[in-house]
Amino acid sequence: MTSQVSAQAEQAEGAVVGEQRSTGKEVRRLDRVIIRFAGDSGDGMQLTGDRFTSETASFGNDLSTLPNFPAEIRAPAGTLPGVSSFQLHFADHDILTPGDAPNVLVAMNPAALKANLGDVPRGAEIIVNTDEFTKRAMAKVGYETSPLEDGSLAAYHVHPVPLTTLTVEALKSFELSRKEAERSKNMFALGLLSWMYHRPTDGTETFLRAKFAKKPQVAEANVTAFRAGWNFGETTEDFAVSYEVAPASHAFPPGTYRNISGNLALSYGLIAASQQADLPLFLGSYPITPASDILHELSKHKNFGVRTFQAEDEIAGIGAALGAAFGGSLGVTTTSGPGVALKSETIGLAVSLELPLLIVDIQRGGPSTGLPTKTEQADLLQAMYGRNGEAPVPVVAPATPADCFDAALEAVRIALTYRTPVFLLSDGYLANGSEPWRIPDLDELPDLRVQFATGPNHELEDGSEVFWPYKRDPHTLARPWAIPGTPGLEHRIGGIEKQDGTGNISYDPANHDHMVRTRQAKVDGIEVPDIAVDDPGGDATLLVLGWGSTYGPITAAVRRIRAAGGAVAQAHLRHLNPFPRNLGEVLGRYEKVVVPEMNLGQLATLLRATYLVDARSFTQVRGLPFKAEQLAQALKEAIDE
Repeated sequence: MTSQVSAQAEQAEGAVVGEQRSTGKEVRRLDRVIIRFAGDSGDGMQLTGDRFTSETASFGNDLSTLPNFPAEIRAPAGTLPGVSSFQLHFADHDILTPGDAPNVLVAMNPAALKANLGDVPRGAEIIVNTDEFTKRAMAKVGYETSPLEDGSLAAYHVHPVPLTTLTVEALKSFELSRKEAERSKNMFALGLLSWMYHRPTDGTETFLRAKFAKKPQVAEANVTAFRAGWNFGETTEDFAVSYEVAPASHAFPPGTYRNISGNLALSYGLIAASQQADLPLFLGSYPITPASDILHELSKHKNFGVRTFQAEDEIAGIGAALGAAFGGSLGVTTTSGPGVALKSETIGLAVSLELPLLIVDIQRGGPSTGLPTKTEQADLLQAMYGRNGEAPVPVVAPATPADCFDAALEAVRIALTYRTPVFLLSDGYLANGSEPWRIPDLDELPDLRVQFATGPNHELEDGSEVFWPYKRDPHTLARPWAIPGTPGLEHRIGGIEKQDGTGNISYDPANHDHMVRTRQAKVDGIEVPDIAVDDPGGDATLLVLGWGSTYGPITAAVRRIRAAGGAVAQAHLRHLNPFPRNLGEVLGRYEKVVVPEMNLGQLATLLRATYLVDARSFTQVRGLPFKAEQLAQALKEAIDE
């Protein structure tokens, strides 16, 4: 978000009493709320959170989400590894993170309660599905006595609700088995929370009827359960208070907005880039969490000239994408860290062929297959150096889910302008998280059109004109892009070293040295914007420097430091190779530089090696994003040293 608010607003949790509802219930107005839905992975928590998010977006709140689901395809029901959750932070002002701790926890079973209770602050509200607190279910997660009865939840405002029973009762007029009826309990919970926070309901009902259009009875059962949950909140005495969070009317620049996830924004960015470049988009990909959504989304857009190929493996996926690039398409391949390792030889081939190719890496926990559904930033060094030989590749990283759209356009710009493969490093947090996105006007998008080679470009000593595939643009060092089948432009390709200019196979030592240095110089010479520094007072001695998805937590932490009277400067890197031209000068201004990363200090290592600065790492590899308070405390300690 571009608008700024005070850190006090970012942290405020106070409420003022408003009017009484027609039922006599009190309505309190809040400036922000953090809700976490949690249950078994079969309880529909992601759908519930997604629908609450969509209605919140349509209402006009700023928001940020954190879906969190098991790494296993299907962990045993009712166990801690099987817990799935969805956290949503929404507010009447500009916010940047899904929130540190939930104000409200909806726990569908004992496992969901136990797995999430440690994150819930004292005084928060907990809505518990009491029907699931059987002796067997509690024993699965180590509860010897019921936490609903032994006083262990005395510090919280607990609302015991028999969600399953109420749902089955609401659907008794439908010809459904009890098991089928129980599946709608997530919609009952969604209806209750929609009442509790005055969320719109029409959109959810329309969604349910569309989703289950081929099963109208199931659609109406879910709508009925949703309405029953809303009515339960309205009539029960246990929920005496509801809450209002006004739209974030001053948080956004004027425009048309929609809620968008990082993977969806990235998909739209690729489509927009292909249109702006006037090139067909080809995606060669092998399904891998958390990148598969991009393949799914792009497959829906054949009307924009998009072709998607689900390959038999990672190597075939990138090979097809590189072949498409050779043929004159915008070639893209999507993957995560394990897939990058398999694609590395073909990435090196793309470096040698000097063809535009976009490698989208949605980073996840590692090593090897690691934590497929958890986030991490640990592929930076792999993107920089994970190939044989000297094979430099530009690296671009988005900062927020919505920023994935712009980052995709920027990565394509570099690939097309400089004829090089480019890494786009997103991660699971950005890919699955969502926020409001202003839909850009077409005239705001960059012109990415390229000129293909059409004829000879070099004159020999005898005066004859020939085509040299490695004769370079003097400004960008890019070689010409010749489409196969163009008369007179036949040229040799392959992974063996090329002779400068002619492109013929060459084993000459001096030529190899020259080509290696030229390819490096091309990447080093890429024009990227200078890094901007946020240092309002100009008197900070500490700079916090981030990249990728750490932007939100870092910015929220910086706001808290400044609200408490501290001075701290902030800068964020989009371009990681090459670095912005002014980065060394910026780093030299500050006595201390702190680099938060979800790895063991990969960017900090690069900064120390490149600029000889004492960049201090603050790291975690927990599969979760940083919390704002966690970073604020670390920055305060660094300032006070």
